[in-house]
Amino acid sequence: MQFQIPNVLPELQMGIGSLLAHKLRTLLTMLGMIFGVGAVVAMLSITEGARQEMIRYIDLLGVNNIVVEANEAPDRDTLISVREVSPGLTFRDARAIAANTPNIQTMTERKSFQPSSLLPAMDGDLPRLIGVRPNYTEIYSMSLIEGRFFTEDEHARSAPVCVLGERAKISVMGYGSAVGDYVKINEVWMHVIGVMAPTATTETQVEGLEADDRSNVILAPLNSVMRRFEDNNSYLKDEIDGIYIRVDPGSDPIETSQIVRAILNTTHNGASDFSVLVPADLLAQREQQQLVFQIVMICIAGISLLVGGIGIMNIMLATVLERTREIGIRRAIGARQRDIVRQFLIEAVMISILGGLIGIAAGFGGSRVIAAIAGWATVVTVISIVVSFGVSVFIGLLFGIYPAMQAAKLDPIEAIRYE
Repeated sequence: MQFQIPNVLPELQMGIGSLLAHKLRTLLTMLGMIFGVGAVVAMLSITEGARQEMIRYIDLLGVNNIVVEANEAPDRDTLISVREVSPGLTFRDARAIAANTPNIQTMTERKSFQPSSLLPAMDGDLPRLIGVRPNYTEIYSMSLIEGRFFTEDEHARSAPVCVLGERAKISVMGYGSAVGDYVKINEVWMHVIGVMAPTATTETQVEGLEADDRSNVILAPLNSVMRRFEDNNSYLKDEIDGIYIRVDPGSDPIETSQIVRAILNTTHNGASDFSVLVPADLLAQREQQQLVFQIVMICIAGISLLVGGIGIMNIMLATVLERTREIGIRRAIGARQRDIVRQFLIEAVMISILGGLIGIAAGFGGSRVIAAIAGWATVVTVISIVVSFGVSVFIGLLFGIYPAMQAAKLDPIEAIRYE
C-alpha cells in the first residue's frame, strides 16, 4: 500500500482567505504569540550577551590562573590594627606558595604604583605602573605589536626598561613608533622596549575583582619597580600587592586555590587582608546565576505564549461557530473529518507562524534597543530563534487541536441547517 501525501493546498488557500478577511481579529489573536516570542528572543539575547562578556573577561584573567590580591584597608587606623596581626602580602608568601603548592606551572609577584607625573605629558588618567617578572607573558598569553618584553637579565639588574600598553602608548607617544623612546615616570627615566597588542576589554565587574583597563598600563621589571620607586608609608603597606599563579594544564585551579588560601591564612595569622580569586570558579558561579535568571525570564515569556495559545483556541472556537454552515456544506460534498481537522489546524498554525515571525523581529529589535539604552551586551543566537519559533508553532498546533476536533465532529445535516 503506497502512502500518499495529502494535498493541503485547498485548506491553505482557505486559511489565508479567512485570516485576510478578518485582519484586525487575526492581529489581535497574534499579539500573545508576538509578545511571547519577542520576550523569549530578547531575554535569551541578554543572557547570551552577558555570558559572552563574562567569558571575555575571564579570558583576560586566564581560566587556569589564580589571582591573589592584597585587600586595601578602608582607613589608616584599620591598617595599623591589621599590621599588628599580619605583615600583609609579602615575597615570603610567594615563596611559601611556590614551595608548598603542587601543580603550579609558573607565578609572579606584582607591585604597582599610580605615578604622580609622567613625561611626555598626556591628557586623561595616567597609566598605572606595574612591576612583574618576565614570565608574566606566559601567565596571560600576552603578545606584542612592537619591540620585545624585558628579560630575566634586565629584571635581575633592575634595568630601567618598560613595555607600554596600547592605550598608554597612544596617549603618551601618539600613533608613531615608541620603541627606543623614553618616558619619565615620577623622577625615573624608563627606556621603552615594547608595546603590548590590543586586548579585549569589557566593563563586566565581578565581586572581589575589578575590571581594570589592561591597555592603560606600563609594565616594568619587578626589581626595577621595587628599587627605583618609593612607596609612601611602605612600612604599613603590603610589600607586594598581588600574586599571579598559573596552574599546570589539566589541574583543577579551584582545588589549588584552596591550598593557596590555607597557606596565606597561616602566614597572615587569620587576618582577612587578602583575596584568592579563581577565574574558573567565578565563571561557574556567574553561569549558574545566569541560568537561574534565564529560566525565570523564559517562564515569564512562556506565560505570554500560553496566553497567546489560549487566544488562538478562543478565536478558532469562534471561527468554528461562524463557519458551521460552511463545514456542513464541505462534509455534504465529500470532505472527511480529517480534512476538516486539517483545515482548522492549518489556520491555527498559520496564526502562530506569522505571530512567531513578527515576534522574532520584535525580539531582535528589542534586544538592539536594550543594548543602546541600557548599555548591556546582547547577542541574538540561532538557537534562541529556533527555540522560540518552534515553541510558537507547537503552541499553535496544541491549542488548535480542540477547535479542529470540535469542527470535525459537527453533524453535516445539523451544520447545513445552522443559521
